[in-house]
Amino acid sequence: MITRIREVRRARKMTLQDVADRCVPPTTPQTIGRLETGTRTVSVGWLNRIAKALNVEASDLVQLPEREDIPVAALLDNDGAHAPRREGVALPPQPEAGTVAISVVGGIGDYRAGDDVWLRRLAPSDFGQAMNRDVLLPRPAGRYLFGRLINREEGKLHVLPLGTGQRQLVLADPPWLGMAVRLIRPL
Repeated sequence: MITRIREVRRARKMTLQDVADRCVPPTTPQTIGRLETGTRTVSVGWLNRIAKALNVEASDLVQLPEREDIPVAALLDNDGAHAPRREGVALPPQPEAGTVAISVVGGIGDYRAGDDVWLRRLAPSDFGQAMNRDVLLPRPAGRYLFGRLINREEGKLHVLPLGTGQRQLVLADPPWLGMAVRLIRPL
């Protein structure tokens, strides 16, 4: 079996030590290195452990004949585009458990028609993570509010809707909120 453990690890900008520490139970960087290079056989159990440590699906770590890899041709920074020092692949986005999405059908704020916004569902105890981020909040009768979370106090959330001339809205005790974490945009 041909694995892509090294490519995925590098795409995630993680060291062998990082992956070894995040495995459950933890292992050594040498073991991860041996699994990457094929000097040690990769079992399904190891694939699952490493996939969890890298926050990807186990299938992302295996080179499948029907799936084409996307090679990284260049790295872009403030000095322009540069050739990468070593080969790498781009990883397709993978939703986390509890992810919800918004499909943008009409441009508003920074979002354009055709965009998809992925949001991580947060429980009320975690709402602080979403300060100054775009959020989706459920409202009564199947409606929603989408905007920037600008303040939080005593069970109330202050949200500034997107678009010009909008006034702040206050929502009391929503059961959850979706915090924007990824923008999928066709060019």
